[in-house]
Amino acid sequence: MTSTQAAVRSAAPRFSIIVPAYRVEAYLRDCLDSVLSQSFGDFELIAVNDASPDACGEIMDEYAAADPRVVPLQLAQNVGLGRARNAGMARAEGTYLLFLDSDDTLLPGALQAMARRLEETEDPDLLIFDYARTHWDGRVTPNAKAAVLADSPRGAFTLDEQPALLGLLQVAWNKAYRRDFVERWGFVYPTGYYEDTPWTYPVMIAAERVAVLPRVCVHYRQRRQGSILHSRSRKHFDVFDQYELVFAFLTEHPEFERWHSALFERMVTHFRVIENSPGRLPDDARAEFRTRFLEAERTHRPEGYQEPRNAPSGARKAAARLPKPVRTVARGTYRSARRAKTASRKRLRTAVLRSYYRVQRMLPVQKDVAVFAAYWNTDYACNPAAVHQKLLELAPHMRTTWVMRPGARNTPPTGTNVVHPGSFGFWRAMARGKYFVNNVNFPTAWVKRPGQIHLQTHHGTPLKRMGVDLAEFPVAQRSLDMKTLMQRVDRWDYSVSANSFTTAIWDRAYPAEYTPLDYGYPRNDVLVNATEADRERAREKVGVPAGTTVVLYAPTHRDYQHEPRPMLDLEGLAHQLGDGFTVLSRAHYFNLAAPGRGEAEQEAGIIDVSGYPSVEELFLAADCLLTDYSSLMFDYALVDRPIVLFANDWEVYRATRGTYFDIHVESPGPVVATEADLLDVFLSGRWSDEASSKARAEFRRRFCEFDDGFAAERVVRRVFLNQENVPPVALPPERPSPPARG
Repeated sequence: MTSTQAAVRSAAPRFSIIVPAYRVEAYLRDCLDSVLSQSFGDFELIAVNDASPDACGEIMDEYAAADPRVVPLQLAQNVGLGRARNAGMARAEGTYLLFLDSDDTLLPGALQAMARRLEETEDPDLLIFDYARTHWDGRVTPNAKAAVLADSPRGAFTLDEQPALLGLLQVAWNKAYRRDFVERWGFVYPTGYYEDTPWTYPVMIAAERVAVLPRVCVHYRQRRQGSILHSRSRKHFDVFDQYELVFAFLTEHPEFERWHSALFERMVTHFRVIENSPGRLPDDARAEFRTRFLEAERTHRPEGYQEPRNAPSGARKAAARLPKPVRTVARGTYRSARRAKTASRKRLRTAVLRSYYRVQRMLPVQKDVAVFAAYWNTDYACNPAAVHQKLLELAPHMRTTWVMRPGARNTPPTGTNVVHPGSFGFWRAMARGKYFVNNVNFPTAWVKRPGQIHLQTHHGTPLKRMGVDLAEFPVAQRSLDMKTLMQRVDRWDYSVSANSFTTAIWDRAYPAEYTPLDYGYPRNDVLVNATEADRERAREKVGVPAGTTVVLYAPTHRDYQHEPRPMLDLEGLAHQLGDGFTVLSRAHYFNLAAPGRGEAEQEAGIIDVSGYPSVEELFLAADCLLTDYSSLMFDYALVDRPIVLFANDWEVYRATRGTYFDIHVESPGPVVATEADLLDVFLSGRWSDEASSKARAEFRRRFCEFDDGFAAERVVRRVFLNQENVPPVALPPERPSPPARG
C-alpha cells in the first residue's frame, strides 16, 4: 500500500470488498491485483478461501503479507459461495459492502467512481453499477440492459421510480450496499444454486434510496467451460427453494406486496430459462422439473393476474425450446476437384486423400493402435517419447505409429511404424487409431471419432502466456486463430501437468472439458531417476573437457523479433570466464533454421549442442543452467543444480508475450539484466551460493510438485490400461510437496 493510500485509509474503510474463492488459482491474482491497483485506496479486501484444494489460500496469505488491506479468511471446510460471502460480511468493517467474484476484475478507476457517486447521492442504501462480459477469445461485450441504468434518475430514488431495475442480472457483484442497511434487515445469503436470487430481490425492494452509476466497473469473465449453473445437475432444482425465500420475504413484509406480480413474472421467466437451456437438467429430471414449475406457478400466481402481452405463448413457446440450428459442414471436395478442369495435381491429390480418409473412417477403430507426435512432427522427443517408451514396456501388445517429417534429430525404436504428415499412412492412422498422444496439436482436419482418446502432454511449465490468454498480446498471437485452437482443444480427453500451478493455468488457457492428470511430466522421469554414473556418461557423450564447470546456455524464442538475434555475447562471456568453464550453447528449436546460424561450430570454451538429440543428457552433463524465460528451468530444477537467469529484455518480453508470474519474485536463482552483472554472478560465486540454493529449493517445491520419476507409468496405466488406482505421487524427503492447501 502506498503512502497516499495509507493516508486516505480511515478507521472504518469506505468499502469492504469481499472475494470468495474456490478453484480459481489461475484467475485469483488478476482479481486481487485489479482491486489493489485502484487509485482509491480506502478499502479492505476480505479474501475468503472456501477450503479450495488449489493454491488460493496460499495466494491470499501472500497478498496479505504484502498489503495490510488484504484480510485472508481461511475456512476449514467448503461451505459454498453464499456462506463464504456471509463469512466475509461477518468480518467486514466498511461503510459499504462490495462483492467481487474471484475470476472477475475491477476496472481501473472503478472504486473512485463509486465513491464519488455515493458522495453525490448522499450515501444511498444501494448503488447499482454497470459491467461488461469478457470472453475467452478476447471479445468484450456490453451489458445488454445497460440502457436501464442510463435511463434511471440522476439522483437517489426508490425502486418504484425505476422498476425496470428488477430486470437486471441477478448477481451480487454489480452493487455497493450500505453495511448498516444490510445488517438492519438481516440479509444473508442462503446455500445452493441461484443463491443470488433471494438476496438480490429483497435487497432492491427494501432499499429506501437507490442510486445508479452507468459506468462499467466490473469485467465479468465468461469462462468457456461455463459456470456451474450451466452444468447438468439436479442442483438446478434449488431454484424452487430460492424463490420460496423471495415470496416468504413478501409474506413477512406485506408493505411490499405491490411487487408480487413483478417477482412472479421474474420467477416464471427464470424457470423457463433453466428448463429450456441445453445441458442444465438431466433428461430423467425434466418431467419432475416441469411438475415443480407448474406447482410454483399455481402457488404464487397473484389473484387476478393477467399474462403480459409480450409473454411467449403457443407456437412461440414451442419455438423457444428448439435448439439452435446445427451448422452443416460443406462436403463434395473430391467431386468439385474432379470436375474442375484446371485443378492442379496437388489439389487432386488432396481431394483423393480426403476421400481416402472418409472411407477409412467408416472402418472400425483399432483398439491396439496408438499414434504419437511431438513438436509439430519434427522429433521423437519430450513427453510423447517418454510415454511411448513406457507403453512398449507395460503394454507390448500395443502397435504404435509416429508421425514424423524426414530429417528428425531422433527416431523411434525399431519396430515402430513411422508415417509422414499428410500421407496415406498418416490419414489411415488418424482414422483407425484409438489413442493419440501429442505435445502440441494434431491437424484441424482430423475428425475425432467416438472411441478415440486424445492425450495432450504439453511441453513445459508455462511462464509465458499460452492459449486464449494470448488474446491480449497480438504480437505473440500473430496468426493464431482462437476458434481453430479451441476446436483442437475440444478433442483433448486428458491433459498432463507437472504441478498444480500448471493445472490451473491450462484450465484458464485451454478452457475445455478434459481431465487433468496431475502426474508429473513423463520426460522428467529420467532426470529424477538418474545416477552419478548417468551424469558421467552424459558428460563423456557431450564431449565436456574433464575438470571444467559446465554451463548450459539455453535461451527461449522472442515473439517480438522478426529474425532471431543473439541476446548475449556468449563468446565474450566464455572468454572472461576462462579455462575453468565450458559453455554448452543450445538454440531454441524455433531458431534452428535462423539465417546466419550455419553449421554448429566450436569456439574456444563453447560447444554448440543445438543439434544434440537429448536435452535430458545435456541437463545431466551441466553444472549450471543459464537461461532467460525458457520452461527448461522448471525441468532442470529437478537435478538440483544452480540456475541463473539473464533477463536483459524482461519488460519488453513481458509486454509482448505476457507472463504468469514475475521471475524476479519467484526465481530459481540469481536474476540479472546486464552482461557485467552476469559475469560477476559467476566470478563471485553467487551462482552457486547458499542464497541460490534456497531459492532453487523453494522453486522446486512449487514447480516440481508431481515429478517423482514415475509420471510415464501413471499416464500409461490410467490412459492406456484404464487403471483408476495409479501409483500416487511420492516425492523424496528432500523435496517435500507444498503445504496442504485450504
